[in-house]
Amino acid sequence: MGDRIPLPMPRGWFCVAESADLEPEEVRPLHAFGRELVLFCDAAGRPHLLDAHCPHLGAHLGHGGRVVDGTLRCPFHGWRFDGEGRCVEVPYARRIPPAARLRSWPLCERNGLVFTWFDPEGGAPSYEIPEVPEWGAPGWTAPEKRVFRVRSHPQEMAENTVDPAHFHVVHGTPRRPEMEARIEGAVLRATQGLTFTTPQGEVEGRVDIEAHGPGFGVTRFHGIVETLLLVTGIPLDDELHQTTLRMSVRRIEGNEAATRGVARAFLAELERQYAQDIPIWENKRYLERPLLCDGDGPIALVRRFYRQFYPSG
Repeated sequence: MGDRIPLPMPRGWFCVAESADLEPEEVRPLHAFGRELVLFCDAAGRPHLLDAHCPHLGAHLGHGGRVVDGTLRCPFHGWRFDGEGRCVEVPYARRIPPAARLRSWPLCERNGLVFTWFDPEGGAPSYEIPEVPEWGAPGWTAPEKRVFRVRSHPQEMAENTVDPAHFHVVHGTPRRPEMEARIEGAVLRATQGLTFTTPQGEVEGRVDIEAHGPGFGVTRFHGIVETLLLVTGIPLDDELHQTTLRMSVRRIEGNEAATRGVARAFLAELERQYAQDIPIWENKRYLERPLLCDGDGPIALVRRFYRQFYPSG
């Protein structure tokens, strides 16, 4: 990492695609973790993720590669690789070189999302992504999605979720909400009170936050209506992070117009607050020993939570 944010990329599960967006035999280039990758689906639509450059002469398999008999064919000389990264054919050679293989990345599918496991030390997955029971369930709206790219680091951005003082100063919320947080292994849980301002006055509510590692979050808002937010993030480079917000609202029974109105208003508020945070994230410097006071939230807890996902030593 650079001088501004001297933090390593964390290990964890990170979202690389949405299941519904993938087509059988699709080939998709992907840049993440400062690396070039290629995502492809076999004829049954099962996704596979490999390092992108052919070990033969370095062609990028995501640009011109195609799926043949469930394998990925290099656009340069026709070498074919299976979903485990093994070279299974060199069409003009009698013998496949023993070292002809690509790194294959572990994948899992949860909540209609495809995640890959990233660990700079090459370790196996150490926790699981949960199924969110409300997601896609009857009585909930179809999700709305927004994507943001920010020059920052996931830990820096995660600290906002437990920083109640900034909600009043940056976002203009009526008061500073109380915050409680705790670590449960690879999960960070936080709860705080919220005040929603409506044309009819203020409505008291609550927000419950779960961070499952550094790449997947579930936020539940209670108050005006129940709102569910799935947050996925992925480091693209050392200081470029992509965050995707996916929001669904529990339908107000018998009043679809009111449901749509609340959903639009809630999404607009999320976008407004996120846009207000971006210039701060992109220009602040990470301080190893920040000067905290008794009114700050559990920022030290978030830092302790993140340390478990960094390379040892």
